[in-house]
Amino acid sequence: MRSGELAAGAELPGVREYARTLGTTSSTVVRAYRYLADGAVITMADRRRAQVTGEGAIAAARLLEPGRVFRLAGSDDPALSVLLNWLGTAVEPVGVRGSFPGLRAVARGEADGAVIHLRHRDGVYNEAFVRSVLGRDEPHLLHLWRREQGLIVPAGNPRGLTSAAGLGGLQVARREVGAGTRALLDQLLLAQGTAPDKVAGPELSSHMEIAFAVALGIADVGVGVRAGLADLGLEFIPLLWEPYEIALGRGALGAAQPLLAALRDPAVQQSVTALDGYDIAHTGTVRLVGPDRPSEG
Repeated sequence: MRSGELAAGAELPGVREYARTLGTTSSTVVRAYRYLADGAVITMADRRRAQVTGEGAIAAARLLEPGRVFRLAGSDDPALSVLLNWLGTAVEPVGVRGSFPGLRAVARGEADGAVIHLRHRDGVYNEAFVRSVLGRDEPHLLHLWRREQGLIVPAGNPRGLTSAAGLGGLQVARREVGAGTRALLDQLLLAQGTAPDKVAGPELSSHMEIAFAVALGIADVGVGVRAGLADLGLEFIPLLWEPYEIALGRGALGAAQPLLAALRDPAVQQSVTALDGYDIAHTGTVRLVGPDRPSEG
């Protein structure tokens, strides 16, 4: 199942038939099937043959590597911090921040997955970059959520900002080079005819630090996510929604199963949506990024 030889939906032999094939007892086969069912590898129903589940390959890999901890690099996000606190020791954050550095860490074997939100010039997120960096490793994308990016401004929006067009000449709190949010800002500036190197301001390593910079008056405006601004007395000018996903190779799918389980937990989903600026409609879905697969918006 882990290798894909038995694909999702494939039927397993009947208990008696398989027992005869293996030269063992029916009760032994039943115990084996129940073990796989408890691990979410197969489903069992009365008077029907056992079938491989939709995520049987992932569940099978997890059963074969029960102690493996998922090493996660990449982007910063308030909701991601909530998810990681929920997961505890099942996921180990590694010391690489930013979408581009995270992808490189996966390619070097220093991380199992990278949280990314990279907008291609054609407007499609993530797939082209994953295909380019991890294309030989049967890369997959695990969808966490969609999140809202925009301008973070003081209460009342004193400069009347509505887009990146008004950022020239201001102190702009930005993520560091290599972060997906920094790449997005540079794209938006170029689209408005402003050279990114003409914008000044502090470069910070998290969205919370960007919000703090605006709240403290260190920056006139910041570019980041909506979450967590209300308590700081700041306002948010929405720019766009973006998919926020984890890129990983096929070999790390089993280790990612605790992530999948947590993402589908109603309590976790409620904690994420309570932050504002998140859409969890497709949370927990996994898709293969094949070399010839058409890009999806």
